[in-house]
Amino acid sequence: MPRVILHIDMDAFFAAVEQLDHPEMRGKPVIVGADPKGGKGRGVVSTCSYEARRYGIHSAMPITRAWKLCPHALFVRPRGERYAGISQRIMAILHDFTPLVEPLSIDEAFLDITSTFKFFGSTEMTAKTIKDRIRQEIGLTASVGVAGNKFVAKIASDLQKPNGLVIVMPGTEKAFLAPLEIERLWGVGRRTLPLMHRQGIFRIGDLARMSEREVVRFFGDHGLHFQRLANGIDDRVVGAAGQVKSMSKEVTFSHDRNDTDELLTTLRTLCDELAHELRRKYYRGRTITIKIRLSDFSTFTRARTLSHPAINSGELYNTARDLFQAFDRGGQAVRLIGVGVSHFEDEASQLDLFQSGRSEVDTIDRLMDRVKEQFGQDAIRRASASRSPRQPHSPSERSNLDEI
Repeated sequence: MPRVILHIDMDAFFAAVEQLDHPEMRGKPVIVGADPKGGKGRGVVSTCSYEARRYGIHSAMPITRAWKLCPHALFVRPRGERYAGISQRIMAILHDFTPLVEPLSIDEAFLDITSTFKFFGSTEMTAKTIKDRIRQEIGLTASVGVAGNKFVAKIASDLQKPNGLVIVMPGTEKAFLAPLEIERLWGVGRRTLPLMHRQGIFRIGDLARMSEREVVRFFGDHGLHFQRLANGIDDRVVGAAGQVKSMSKEVTFSHDRNDTDELLTTLRTLCDELAHELRRKYYRGRTITIKIRLSDFSTFTRARTLSHPAINSGELYNTARDLFQAFDRGGQAVRLIGVGVSHFEDEASQLDLFQSGRSEVDTIDRLMDRVKEQFGQDAIRRASASRSPRQPHSPSERSNLDEI
């Protein structure tokens, strides 16, 4: 029996919630993100309403650029707790249709309804019912893609936004994908796209028609993965609900920083905060990633996978520090710095504070956790994270924890 996979994607989620809560914003360009400060602000656009997108504004755009394109827009700061609360209500609706729900982020999820769609009439009726319930119970619109696998369903959900519904019938996946731009293919980004274009690949169908020998010659063995997707082949299953794939902390400075000691002090603080969250949620990860955005807005990541999962902040910081010091900034100052952990392993049974065999470093981390939980996050801080005369997380230098 062919699989039936849905991809649910909320439309301009953060901006739509703002318009839901503030009726005076409806029908107007709304930009959620950093404070533009009259065109002199720092940071980026988190998301924007469809009215704002008509001016060429999009997520991740520098907030100063958004201001120049639409200075009369309504600029609002993100309200994470409100968005998370709405997201929980949406996910609860999705679970009424199948237990196989895989959230990708706060505003999108995959559903496997292969065994449940008949309870709602048909695959199309199931998708429409989900959309109707979200609109009636939450007051927001969602776009839905329906297909036999995750990749095609996700592509489909994006084609008729907002409030779209695109169904790709079994056996038509290759024909459906063929005319679409090659940059819609997962993994084709800034570096890969020019390579594709040099080989005359501008549409997904161009890659699908190539022989395996050509693909390997031009793109290596990884090119075969691209070609499978181009042919509409994706065997991945819908994972367990609520499965977190990574966690991260980052900070955008109010002005660019070039002092290495100050940057390392900030990195130390981020590692402490992230390690605290990892322990609180019982996660241990093996891959540590740093993120650096330079003064010219170019953004880089560097990662290292350890032979064992790490949770204490010292090991996390030592790896992040080594990655940072090995990165060549070319003399540029740093606008944003962040650290993340992924490739989690379940180690909940090993997280007791006074477990035998626990290192002194882990015990200190746990004692710090207890102080913070009782007296607040600023109640205790490492001396090594206090060398800078300024605290790195002032209102204009906000750090965010992301779970993906």
